[in-house]
Amino acid sequence: MFYLELFREMQHNEVRYLLVGGMAVNLHGAERMTMDVDLMIAQDASNLPRFLAVARKLGLRPNLPVTLEQFCDADTLASWIRDRRMLALQLRSQEAAAPSIDILVNPVVNFDAAYARRLRLDVEGVEISVASIGDLVALKSGTGRAIDASDIRALHRLEMLRSRERDDG
Repeated sequence: MFYLELFREMQHNEVRYLLVGGMAVNLHGAERMTMDVDLMIAQDASNLPRFLAVARKLGLRPNLPVTLEQFCDADTLASWIRDRRMLALQLRSQEAAAPSIDILVNPVVNFDAAYARRLRLDVEGVEISVASIGDLVALKSGTGRAIDASDIRALHRLEMLRSRERDDG
C-alpha cells in the first residue's frame, strides 16, 4: 500500500514530517473521505535531503515544472513563497492509482513547535507523525473551504468526547 510505503521510507530515512489534512483527521478518529496525503516537512538543510531521497525512491515528481532539488533549495523555496504565493507543492507518483502528496511550504503553524506536540501512531509497525488536533484546527482555520470548516467541527467534537471520557474515567 502506497501510504505505508511512504511513511515507512520517511521513518527509515529519519525525515521529520507531520501528517496534516484529511488523513490526519481520520487518524484522530473523525470520518473523512480523502485520497491525498498532506504533509508538513521540516525545511532545514539536514531534513530536506532526507526527504529528497524518499521522493526519489518512490518516484515522486512535482506537478509544476520545477524540480525537487529546487524545492530543497532554501532561497528558491523562499522566492516561491514570496513571489508566487505558493502554499503547497504537489507531488505525484508514476503509479496511476497512487495519491497526490501536498507539501505545505508556508504553514501558519511553526513546524518545530507542532512537531513537539505531534502524536506518534503505530500502523502495522510504522510510526506515523500526526499533527495534534490543535495544530490541525489552526491549519484549517480561515481557509474559507467548507471541508476545512467541517473538519474543525469534527475535531472539536472529538476533543469534547475525549474530555468527557477523561472526566468520567
